[in-house]
Amino acid sequence: MREILIISGKGGTGKTSLTGAFAHLAHNKITCDLDVDAPDLHLLLHPKREREEDFYSGHEAVIDPEKCTNCGLCASICQYEAIREHSQGFSVDSLRCEGCKVCVTFCPEEAIQFPERHCGKWFLSTTRFGPLVHAQLFPGEENSGKLVILLKKQARELAATSGADLILCDGAPGIGCPVISSFSGADLAIAVTEPTPSGRHDLERVADLCRHFQISLAVIINKFDLNPEETARIEALCRERGHPMLARLPHDPLITRAMIQGLVVTELPDTDFSRKIKQAWAGIEELAGLRH
Repeated sequence: MREILIISGKGGTGKTSLTGAFAHLAHNKITCDLDVDAPDLHLLLHPKREREEDFYSGHEAVIDPEKCTNCGLCASICQYEAIREHSQGFSVDSLRCEGCKVCVTFCPEEAIQFPERHCGKWFLSTTRFGPLVHAQLFPGEENSGKLVILLKKQARELAATSGADLILCDGAPGIGCPVISSFSGADLAIAVTEPTPSGRHDLERVADLCRHFQISLAVIINKFDLNPEETARIEALCRERGHPMLARLPHDPLITRAMIQGLVVTELPDTDFSRKIKQAWAGIEELAGLRH
């Protein structure tokens, strides 16, 4: 079984649109949306949820008003100003609470509970392209890296029981914690970039991250024709670092037309653009050792 991760150094490069097309083209696979902070692959795949689970991570302080004597010690020692006094006593602002447990430890009445924090939900779903493992953190919640690890674990278990040959992952943009977690167990990373100075800079950061974790990287340049000079610079960078160039995709409103219809671009009538995507996928299969 192989794991392919689609990433980008920044948002808006077309990563999810391409992942959706690859999910359409791939066979015997599990698709996994690892962008748990702002997932949007479901907008293209229209999943039907078969399993829904709560995600808990970290802890938060909760004051029991029946035990609290309003001594105010907790408020005075909280470094995050998360404990507020009001007309009925003290309460914890969950958005400010960092779960450090200082107030729990020093409360003389043991009036502060420390339950796990409910951070979001994760799902196992079916789509027209097969199974999808995905999630959604609640606004402002953290521990996205831990949720990514959970999703990858579920995807691997599902692949093992179903006999799937491939796990295709749509990663988060950037190089932060969820991206680092998504590298675990990946065999190949595909970076989708665009020909702008920021696109090139962020590609360099992604490439450095792949090198650090010893993950092979290949590159797709989207909208390559909008800035030929930057495209040339990105191509030179890839040659210098030995990253295969899978495709140079032109700017094409076909992507937008597909999204409006809730489809991926390879589901529309065949065009030169969709043929380039199919060629890119063939190159990915070869690099990942999926072609026999």
